[in-house]
Amino acid sequence: MAPPLAVAVFASGEGTTFEAVAEAAAGGHLPIRVAVVVSDRASAPVLERARRRGLPTAVLPTRSASGAEWARRATEVLEPAGTELVLLAGFLSILPPAFTRRWAGRTINLHPSLLPRYGGRGFYGLKVHAAVLAAGDAETGATVHLVTDAVDGGPILRQQRVPVLPGDTPERLRDRVRDAERVALFDVLERFATRRWRLPYAPRDLPGPAAAAGS
Repeated sequence: MAPPLAVAVFASGEGTTFEAVAEAAAGGHLPIRVAVVVSDRASAPVLERARRRGLPTAVLPTRSASGAEWARRATEVLEPAGTELVLLAGFLSILPPAFTRRWAGRTINLHPSLLPRYGGRGFYGLKVHAAVLAAGDAETGATVHLVTDAVDGGPILRQQRVPVLPGDTPERLRDRVRDAERVALFDVLERFATRRWRLPYAPRDLPGPAAAAGS
């Protein structure tokens, strides 16, 4: 049996996705281990959540270093932890190219929309759900994709669709999309952890449209 996949979680806020992943791993529902939790904000609640679980943490503010220096510091955190895959779970800083290229094919992002809609700079959290409602869309969802230099523009690995219901608010939509996020994310993590998908993940390995649809 293969050892658990070592996943580093990057997050900027509450860490609800981290908590769900860590809980699934601890309960034996995902064959992974959280190797380290990294935040760009020293006050991020996700750090305390990780510490309560006895997990190593690191704070790497993106504004205090050049892109190349930040990438070097991040790699110095990830490599000793044995990191095989990096998960961006509500990480609000834009990763520098020096990092995305060093960890190409090993970094995935979870986004609360059906990309390419409502992605890119400025689209995060409730702003995404408010934009969906303002546009009158009939559905939204969650996307897991590979991270590249293009913000929210990497190849899509999995999507999970969610209908927009009458009377939805950004908060209600967020809560339902959050459930979809975990379905999509857990599926992707399980595929990497069981080695059905190889790391580093190359474009030739990408699933076909049916697997990517996730509906």
